[in-house]
Amino acid sequence: ETDTNNMGAAMAPAVADTIINHFQDLNRQPDYYDLIVTGDLGMIGLQMVKEILKKSNLNMGKNFSDCGVMIFSPKQDTHAGGSGCGCSAVVLSGYILNKMNSGELKKVLLIGSGALHSPTSALQGESIPAIGHAVSVEMI
Repeated sequence: ETDTNNMGAAMAPAVADTIINHFQDLNRQPDYYDLIVTGDLGMIGLQMVKEILKKSNLNMGKNFSDCGVMIFSPKQDTHAGGSGCGCSAVVLSGYILNKMNSGELKKVLLIGSGALHSPTSALQGESIPAIGHAVSVEMI
């Protein structure tokens, strides 16, 4: 992806790759987790991740979402949802950890994402390097 206005699409392949490798490395399936969330891909990036994972025969189920999507009500006119590292921080600390402390959730996988670009590199029209990093949080 080369569009710096669509960071969810730029980061989606890296996030999908991280998810695929996480499950392969640990020999787990998505249903191991009560909730799986990506960081800040928004609606467009989340849909792209779902499509990539489907092509890899990985069905994420209904407990898969994105913090940038979850942070807003569907009634708000936010278009693709939130973006930026604040989405992961707010949803994890304000929503997910409360659900874990109350016992509603026991195992959560959070896949944060990032992109490496600058005002200069964005003008060059080349692909945007991206990364996904997974954190498994479990209440024992």
